[in-house]
This record gives sequence, C-alpha cells and structure tokens, in this order.
Amino acid sequence: MQLRHLANRLVPPTVAETPTFPAAPVAAARAPEPAPLAANTPDARAVLASLGDLVYEWDIVTDRLVWSGDLEKSLGAVAGADLSSGLAFGERLAPESVLSRYDAIFRSEIADEGDGVAFQAVYALAPPRESGSADIVWIEDNGRWFKGEDGRPARAHGLLQIVTERRRREVHLARHSQYDALTGVINRAHMVECMQRALVQAERSRKPFAVLLVALENLFSLNRTYGYDAGDQVIAGLATRLRDSVRAVDLVARHAGNKFAVMLDSCDSDQAKAAATRLIEVVAAEPFETSAGQIPVTIRIGGVVAPREGRNPQALLQHAEEALDVARQRDGARYIAYTASLAREDSRLRALQVADSIVSALNDRRVELAFQPIVHAATGEIAFHEALLRVKLTDGSTVTPSSILPIAEKAGLVRLLDQRVMELAIRRLADDPALRVSVNCSLGSLMDPEWPDRLANAVGLLPGLAERLTVEITETSVIEDFETVANLLAFCKKLGVKIAMDDFGAGHTSFRNLRRLAFDLVKIDGAFVQNIATSADDRFFVRTLTDLARHLGLKIVAEWVEDEDTARLLREWGVDYFQGALYGSAAADPANGAKAPEPRAAGF
Repeated sequence: MQLRHLANRLVPPTVAETPTFPAAPVAAARAPEPAPLAANTPDARAVLASLGDLVYEWDIVTDRLVWSGDLEKSLGAVAGADLSSGLAFGERLAPESVLSRYDAIFRSEIADEGDGVAFQAVYALAPPRESGSADIVWIEDNGRWFKGEDGRPARAHGLLQIVTERRRREVHLARHSQYDALTGVINRAHMVECMQRALVQAERSRKPFAVLLVALENLFSLNRTYGYDAGDQVIAGLATRLRDSVRAVDLVARHAGNKFAVMLDSCDSDQAKAAATRLIEVVAAEPFETSAGQIPVTIRIGGVVAPREGRNPQALLQHAEEALDVARQRDGARYIAYTASLAREDSRLRALQVADSIVSALNDRRVELAFQPIVHAATGEIAFHEALLRVKLTDGSTVTPSSILPIAEKAGLVRLLDQRVMELAIRRLADDPALRVSVNCSLGSLMDPEWPDRLANAVGLLPGLAERLTVEITETSVIEDFETVANLLAFCKKLGVKIAMDDFGAGHTSFRNLRRLAFDLVKIDGAFVQNIATSADDRFFVRTLTDLARHLGLKIVAEWVEDEDTARLLREWGVDYFQGALYGSAAADPANGAKAPEPRAAGF
C-alpha cells in the first residue's frame, strides 16, 4: 500500500492498458523542457530503486528514454537489450501483450489541459534472442503524458512495477475458473462462452456446428458397486477418451455430474451422427482402468445442430438434454438427434414417466413429509410446522412438489398425494401431542365430495387433534369456486380445524369476499416478501396486505423470510409469524425412517 501511494504521488495512474510499441512519431515542434519530476529527488528515487521499481522519462519528440533504477535487477535478461529509446523499448514487447505504453498515450481520448494526462499500461517484455533466456517479464506501467505546442503528446514520465508473479497467479486462477478440477476439460460456464462465440461465427460463415451431450450410464450403480473413487476415475477417464477421440478444433466440457458436452466445429447433422456413433463405440470398446479394477462403461448421446436448432447456448443445451432424455429411454437408440417433434414427444414421455413414478411411490409408501418451522415473529420460537410433500424415487433421491404437482394435477393424481400427506400429518399429530401442523390442500381435493367426511373421521380419532391442524388453501383456489370453498371452510371450522389462505396476494381476492371467509390466518406470498428490503414496490404491496389482514383480525405469516433486514421490516408492520431460510429450511421427518407398519388414519 505504501508503494502504491508513493507511485500515485509520483506518476498518477489512470485506466488504460496496452499492445504494440511502434516508434514514436516526430512532433512538428520541439516540446518545452519538462518540469522537474517529484521522483527526481534523491530520496524518492532511492526508495523506488530499493523496491526494485524503475522510473523513466520519455522525450517523445526525440524518442529518448532515460531510466532511474537498477534495470538489470528489475528486468533481468531484458535489460541486456537497448532500452534507450521508445522504439527500442517497443521492440521488446512480447506477443502476449494486448496493448502498449504507446497505445495508452496516443489512443487516449482525454486532452491535456496543462496538468498532463494519467495512463496505465500492462504488458510483457521479452529478452533479446542472444540472451538465451525465454523468461518474459510482466510490467504494470503507471505514468503521465504531457502535450507539446501542437497539442500532441510530447513527453511522458512514469513508474514501472514488475508484476510477473501476480500475472502468473491471475492466469492460474483464470484457468481454474474455466476448467473442471476432476477431469481437466473445460467447465460448463466456459463451454457456454465458447458456444456463444461459435454462434456468432456460424452466422457469419454460414457453417453449422454440433453439440453432443454425452451421459455416462448407471453412475449410481457404479458408485454403489465400486465406490466413489472408482466412479471419479471412470468420469476422468471418460473425459480423456472423449478428448482423444475428437479433432483438435473440437471442445469437450464437463457439463454436470456424469454428463459431458462436446462441441464439433463445422459439423452438420449427418456428421454429428457419425461422430456420436464413433464415440459410443470407442467408449464401449475397452473397459476403464480404476483402483477397483477394470470397469466397462457405456454412454448415450443427445445431439443438436446450431444455429438451426437454437440461437443461444441455453436453447442448444436444453434441446440436447431433451434428445438425451429420449436416448436414455429403455430400449431406445443410444444416439438421438433433436427435432421439434421430438420435443413434443419428449414432453409426453416425461409426463407419463412422472405419473408412473407417482403411482409407484404411492403404492410403495415412498411419499413422505418434510417439516419447515413457522416461528413467532417477536421471539423466534416455533409456533407450528408446515408439512411439505416429498417423493422418494427408487434410486434413493427425493423430489419436491414443484417438479411433480403440475403433472399430478393433469393426470388426476393430486388428490391421492393430498390424501397421503394428510394421512401422514394426522398420524404425526397423534404421535406427538405437542406438535402443531399445517397441510396444503389442492382445489382437486376440495372438490372431492368425500373429502369432508374423510377429514371429519380422521380428526375425530383423538380429542384435541383438530385444534392442532391447519389446512392451507391457495388464494387462487378461493377465487375459482368461491361458494364451494366458503362452505368447506365453514365445515372445517365446525370440526375445530384452522384454515389458512396460502399465497395471499397472488390471486387478488376482493376485500368483500375475504371478509366473508372464515380464515384464521393468511400467508403472504414469498415472491413479494423476499425483496422488500430493496424494492419499494414490494414494500408498498406487502405493507398493504398486512394492513388489510390486521384490519380483518387475521393472523399473518410471511413466507421466504431470508435475512434480518426483511424480518425487521415485517416485525415493524405487525406480522405475527415468519417462515423461511432465516429460521430453518424444510427437514425430513424422523418418523419417515420407521420400519414398523403404518396405521392408516381413519378416512385417509
């Protein structure tokens, strides 16, 4: 910091960078004699010399370059060359340089008003060939140039700092930010950048390129059988085999987990198919050597041709993913090329797969609950929990409602999921007399004529159970069939069950209708809550909702409370309860792991 401060006093920096160094142009008139530099003082020059930095004065008119400091100590083998003129100094610029001191000065868009113009240049110097050294030196050049009588740059002075080590660190960090640590190939983010440039080039040249999305099959089983170390070795080996099997102009990237993206330059659909077929054969031809022994591997590939089937990297990767999903269907071809009709078919297949998974999960008792705490705003103590649906797949992974409920609703399965969630929630309430739980209920369940009787039978199992249960209904459900919902709410209230309006603010329920309904509390939609600390519009809207709810005597829950600033505002506005990451995310119910037979709640 002291060095930088001293350099700024001597030669104030600016924001330019720098490439080639042609000879300085000869000015029409002789520049006035330079004013004495602050760095000319013996003390300042001694300090800079002791730190290994160099001060220079450049008379641009005569191209004479005068140095102060130990050139050999600072520049090493570069100092063996002639550095007495701007032209000679420019001849030492290494090809790695982007700009030069000359460019920083003569391309400046700032005029000298009498005090000079600051500049900064970062470039590399190469030693003369006869020195036998190949070590380049990276320089940060901070200086100030001054105009002559014709207004053009006539003289300059500055400070050179050696930044070779810093440059190496920057290159090292840049490489790590672009490459996958396990496989050594580029990462997804860098591939996206390369795809963007390739799209621009393809538009100009009218030459297509292809993107193949390659997936290693059965990675879950491989890890379980051979161990994760062997799995990582297979992934690294697959990256090497893919890279060795494509051209030098092609790119291989780690896309995600067991997937790789391969970008094939100047490649049409027929060539992409041939390349994909070759990759499938090469990978399957020999097993991979790992610490657990030889492991045979197979892959499946989805392909897309650009720019015909996607004019941005995101669209191309999405379409390649859709093609890959079809290729991964049982008994499907190992390579599938994307087409528009394939996307429609893939969507249909996905819906069928999800529907089958839901039915299977229901039959196998793999529908479970996760509980997220809802706390008192004033104290942070837990008031009750929201029971959230989780579906465990056969491979042990878990999916959340957002990924399955839209399809479940279209397939008519959402009522069965609601039924199972209510059954599990009531069983937990019966097991834990201190527990209070809220449960979501879809419009499809509300419209089921048998739902009220099932609820009444279930909560009648145990005295006091109904008072610890809250049923959440979305605001949009209320609007869709107001009279039916109003009657159901009244029925729930008679049972002692509390009612909450979920996503309050999303459906714009009228004040008159809200007053007629027997809600106990409203939950403000988290999409409006999460940005109130930074968005004036969201603050106004949420404040209006809280004022309305308080006017009607309703308790208020704010969803998606993720930071203390948001919590403070909501607390000031009179919100009663908070739900969100600041107070706890949804956690699996410990009872999910119980192996004893599950008693069914009466009616559910």
